[in-house]
Amino acid sequence: MQKTSSRALRKFEKSLPIALLRSREATTRLFKPFIDSHDLTMPQWRVLRALADADALDAKTLAERCVILPPSLTRIFRGLTQRGLIEQVECNDARRHMVRLTERGRAMFEDVVQESEPSYSKLAEAFGQERLDTLLDLLNDLRDTVQTMSDAPQQNTETRRVAGRR
Repeated sequence: MQKTSSRALRKFEKSLPIALLRSREATTRLFKPFIDSHDLTMPQWRVLRALADADALDAKTLAERCVILPPSLTRIFRGLTQRGLIEQVECNDARRHMVRLTERGRAMFEDVVQESEPSYSKLAEAFGQERLDTLLDLLNDLRDTVQTMSDAPQQNTETRRVAGRR
């Protein structure tokens, strides 16, 4: 198998994972103070944010939507429940753990949104609302494309290791 020369690699500044990480860090810094002021972690906020768009969600759906591993989600549920921000919902399927926002949780969500909305509006104005909408669409398309690629069986047999060969 031919080894790729480091010269053939794209420049560090053009690395997609690095660009995505830098953008994530920059936008997180913009909104984190509003989340911190309510004594929330970013993962807790993601759960509240996801639940604000739904009546109730199960743990599996929340883990996928919020990009949180199930063991971490269990701890997040515990903390948010103790604070009275979420509550468990009865479900016919005992295997599913369903939760929803409480009135207190919805009020906190609304507070954070009201506090952060001016920053979001400034971002949309500075970057351009149309460009921001396009970026969000493109990021979702990129995610779907990568997931489709990951789900497809690997067809490149050259990259498979052959017994006794490295």
